[in-house]
Amino acid sequence: MARGKLRIYLGAAPGVGKTFAMLSEAHRRLQRGTDVVVGLVEHHGRMRTEELLAGLEVLPRRRLVHRGAVFTELDVDAVLARRPAVALVDELAHTNVPGCRNAKRWQDVEELLTAGIDVVTTVNVQHLESLGDVVEGITGVRQRETVPDEVVRRADQLELVDMSPEALRRRLAHGNVYAPDKVDAALSHYFRPGNLTALRELALLWTADRVDEYLQRYRAEHHIAATWQARERIVVGLTGGPEGRTLIRRAARIAAKGSGSELLAVYISRSDGLTAASPQELVEERRLVEDLGGSFHMVLGDDVPSALLDFARGVNATQIVLGSSRRRAWQYVFGPGVGATVARESGDIDVHIVTHEHAAAGRPALPGRLPTALGPHRAVAGWLVGCAGPVLLTLLLAGPLEQPGLPTDMLLFLTLTVGAALIGGLYPALASAVVGSLLLNYWFTPPLHTFTIANPENILGLAIFAAVAVSVASVVDIAARRTQQAARSRAEADTLSHLAGSVLRGEDSLAALLDQVRETFQTESVALLERGQEYGQWSCAGAVGPRPAARPEDADVDVPAGDRFALALTGRVLPAADRRVLGAFAAQAAVVLERRRLSEEAAAARRLAEGNRIRTALLAAVSHDLRTPLAGIKAAVSSLRSEDVEWGPEDEAELLAGIEAGADRLDHLINNLLDMSRLQTGTVTPLLQEVDLDEVVPAALGGVPPDRVQLDIPETLPMVPADPGLLERAVANVVENAVKYSGDGHPVLVAASVLRLADGGDRVELRIADRGPGVPDEAKDRIFEPFQRYGDAPRGTGVGLGLAVARGFVEAMGGSITAEDTPGGGLTMVLTLPSAAAHRDIPQPPPSALTA
Repeated sequence: MARGKLRIYLGAAPGVGKTFAMLSEAHRRLQRGTDVVVGLVEHHGRMRTEELLAGLEVLPRRRLVHRGAVFTELDVDAVLARRPAVALVDELAHTNVPGCRNAKRWQDVEELLTAGIDVVTTVNVQHLESLGDVVEGITGVRQRETVPDEVVRRADQLELVDMSPEALRRRLAHGNVYAPDKVDAALSHYFRPGNLTALRELALLWTADRVDEYLQRYRAEHHIAATWQARERIVVGLTGGPEGRTLIRRAARIAAKGSGSELLAVYISRSDGLTAASPQELVEERRLVEDLGGSFHMVLGDDVPSALLDFARGVNATQIVLGSSRRRAWQYVFGPGVGATVARESGDIDVHIVTHEHAAAGRPALPGRLPTALGPHRAVAGWLVGCAGPVLLTLLLAGPLEQPGLPTDMLLFLTLTVGAALIGGLYPALASAVVGSLLLNYWFTPPLHTFTIANPENILGLAIFAAVAVSVASVVDIAARRTQQAARSRAEADTLSHLAGSVLRGEDSLAALLDQVRETFQTESVALLERGQEYGQWSCAGAVGPRPAARPEDADVDVPAGDRFALALTGRVLPAADRRVLGAFAAQAAVVLERRRLSEEAAAARRLAEGNRIRTALLAAVSHDLRTPLAGIKAAVSSLRSEDVEWGPEDEAELLAGIEAGADRLDHLINNLLDMSRLQTGTVTPLLQEVDLDEVVPAALGGVPPDRVQLDIPETLPMVPADPGLLERAVANVVENAVKYSGDGHPVLVAASVLRLADGGDRVELRIADRGPGVPDEAKDRIFEPFQRYGDAPRGTGVGLGLAVARGFVEAMGGSITAEDTPGGGLTMVLTLPSAAAHRDIPQPPPSALTA
């Protein structure tokens, strides 16, 4: 069965008209003969949106009862049974009421898509999971209902529903979004022009990334290599040298001039073992790029200009930033350099050459790269000088000009041999010596034009020439080998030093370490393999890169790390000299994995120890605090059942009251124990709704004598987003604790007020003040821990869970609870919750739309 298609209307802000656009699309499809049903649409009482429901088939919703209230949710089974071609499901990020098959509505939508039903849905940009922190920083409101970005990215069609901040605020003012009594609060808080502008920019940039994915896919499918300057992409080429940070900052400034520009740093490494830059320098440059909002890439390529241009064209770059060459003037005889070559062959990509303090200062001996290493260009030049040079010199000396004499001829040929050795190494020099000897013998040693030598002195001269040529070539070759060994040793030392530093710093990211291995040795993928016993099956403990090896024998290079681990690299075969450094990486990877597991075991042990501590405290509490009311109940029941004593009505009433009081105390203790258990296991899920404190607080005081509490809750307080049941339990626990410790004749004051924040938002404070002995500052946090009872609290009055449960419930609802000193003596508990106006986030109607 083919998977259904998903179309999402992405709103830049609440009220821009996602639902209106979705319903309009449903009518267009209905007119084309498509079978469309409404699975769930929230019109929030808006007339124009509700009118669009006319003419559409609306499926009944599923009704659920939660905490005594009735809620309606999408009936997934009803939609599956109806099997329409298209289903409308509003508010993709919505959290379902407990009791539904799925926790989130986007999971319901996934079921419909899997069943082959096309779905049209809506979501606001602030509900995208990756933007939660950003939106909270802008608006001051934490979005509790989110949807994973990947769910939205996988949509077959994504349409941005947008509106200017001024137009949206006018819609609010006209009452098209919220009820008239909510408009002023909305305009002055969430819907401020700055908030709306920032949300709009977030939506446009996020959608632009999605459009860019479509564009890249299209270019790849159609093999388009030319640059399409739809978006500024700046590629900065790095050498791993000290000028890299200057180039990155310059490229970042260029990127900052254009909104939506993208910064990409790329390091091209040749495929000859260890990379040609200090690993520490590359780490620092990577960190700088990521701090500036860019991305860091490493590309393997022996021809640096070609590899850099291929990468730039592959990412559709518009500009390349390079540093001016560090080579000295005489070094340009070997080629024009990377910058000039890239500028010449870049085509329609702009190239910036940035000067820096290291320009023309000479290229230092980079670790892992032989400065005098005779690469392919040097080798070719050496063979040309060694073989063609003697021939050209012979033609020149054999010309009509006066002959300089055999000794001078030998020195000239010897100069060519030395030059071939310096340029090309041992073998071109040996070839030059052989060719030069033969040409000297044939053309310049009497008798001429024969290989016969008449004068013994000439024989000695040619022998000395050959010996000197071979000696010079050998010395140059030995020097080159020693330099190469020194450079490799330095590269290994730098790499091992960085590795040792990471050990000392306690870095325990296995993925980061494996990524460092991949970058250092320029392989395609790296995997740390593990087996439980000596001949057991291998399993992958961690891997980076595509297609990692599943067994050591499947890898191009594998290095054991003890009996249980092996580091497997694929993509290229490394020289044997690299295995020593690779072995150090393998050992460190095994240590990191073991350390991480030990940390997890230590954390689990701490959790077990905490659980044991709580169980011990619970047993202590059960041994006394629960036994006391049980003993009172049993004594009263035994007295009532006794046949030896006749109890009068007043005595029976007193005994029954004692039983009831004991049962109430047991009920309170057990409820607190159960609530603490729920908090410890993380199963408390508040169902937030707008509530008035003047309704919840009085209900929470039902078990407290009226003369022990003084209530001051203004009716003008804003509503708060809270779970009424949890809030009532939290307030009841705090008030009962205050009454317990407050002195006789001093009622507990329960007062509420509004706190104005600096950013313009509101929070509601509920202050519960007693006149008891108070709590020292160092104990104010400790009293909120489970099984804590401060001071000389009498045994049997509780197990010390009331405040812990209260704090857990309040924090689960997005609030806080703290302890302060009461002026004049005592303790004040401050319970703080956001106001509903600052917290509210509701979707809505008509708009202008941008199609992505």
